Amino acid sequence: MASSVIIHFFLLSLSFFSLSSVSASSQPNSFILPIKKDPSTNLFYTSLGIGTPRTNFNLVIDLAAENLWYDCDTHYNSSSYTPIQCGSKQCPDIGCTSCNGPFKPGCTNNTCPASATNSLAKFIFGGGLGQDFIFISQYKVSGLLSSCLDTGGFTDDSPLNGLPKNTKGIIGLARSNLSLPTQLALKNNLPTKFSLCLPSSNKQGFTNLLVGSDEVSKFVQTTPLIVNPVSTGAVSVKGVPSNEYFIDVKAIKIDGHVLNLKPSLLSIDKKGNGGTKISTITAFTELQTSVYKPFIRDFLKKASDRKLKRVKSVAPFEACFDSTSIGNSVPRIDLVLQKGVQWTIHETNLMVYVKKNVACLGIVDGGTESRMSFTKASIVIGGHQLVDNLLVFDLSSSKLSFSSSLLVHNASCS
Repeated sequence: MASSVIIHFFLLSLSFFSLSSVSASSQPNSFILPIKKDPSTNLFYTSLGIGTPRTNFNLVIDLAAENLWYDCDTHYNSSSYTPIQCGSKQCPDIGCTSCNGPFKPGCTNNTCPASATNSLAKFIFGGGLGQDFIFISQYKVSGLLSSCLDTGGFTDDSPLNGLPKNTKGIIGLARSNLSLPTQLALKNNLPTKFSLCLPSSNKQGFTNLLVGSDEVSKFVQTTPLIVNPVSTGAVSVKGVPSNEYFIDVKAIKIDGHVLNLKPSLLSIDKKGNGGTKISTITAFTELQTSVYKPFIRDFLKKASDRKLKRVKSVAPFEACFDSTSIGNSVPRIDLVLQKGVQWTIHETNLMVYVKKNVACLGIVDGGTESRMSFTKASIVIGGHQLVDNLLVFDLSSSKLSFSSSLLVHNASCS
């Protein structure tokens, strides 16, 4: 195991789950899931066991996805899978799904629909909502809703397109009643809080040092999670706010100097455009062109002042340098948040070593809208910039706690 996503409710363990929900001798106050990084896609995934008999699934971690969905086309025919019937308390009045058979998990009639979103694929896919045993850490949990998808029935495109080859679905962590952290909390009327720490590699084993310890608590700062009032992401519903995670970036600093930007470029407008969101599906931080152009101009000037030797660009990166000239001279980037709080992006989260002696700035031009998502955020903080940063999403108080790079404290997510 390389790192972990921790769904953590910081309450007395006996009140965390009812006895019917978790099969274990003692009740947990946290669930730990290992995180690994796929080197070919730069995406992060975790593993869950589902069903009877238990089938293990590698699932991509997506902060913007509203639910857990998995491919039940092959190697899965669980006897404990129960489809959620249309018209039941668990199913809003939004229609039904049906199937021509043969009937099995993922192919049932009179079943509550559930979308399977993958922003890297071309379409939004429909599946059926169901319940099955889910194995999280050493615990066997019942009563959680997920979407079982028979991917063999799709001919034009696959719901798995763009995902690592060894993964079979997505675990959604968005602000949704169907996300795994929210479901675990709502079952017991608990505040929802989960921690995320993405590893830089899969070489080292996981330790508990980074979550819930006094040492880590010294590192974090806190900023409000703001709500985009307009629905964003793969599924946009008129009149419904976004379930993605936005923070309020007021300004960008390069080596301590504030980038000259109109404040409106960083704020969310009436149509839901703009703002800063956090994404685990976007590999590298993207800036809309109106933000990127002044940013890259100033960054290159600061890099030149620091005697960094620029070399030919390597797509998708523009600012590339001879790595032997870098040393510790990469310009520092700070995102200035509410009340002067700053999220510092250090060198390890800025530079990408693309080939021998060439390192590039891992922040790219997102164009007029983000290439890796359906939204038009001004800034999309991507996975490379999140590596070895501890993030704690407190949904009950709508706050984000973050550490900036743990490496500067001689720690890491691994």
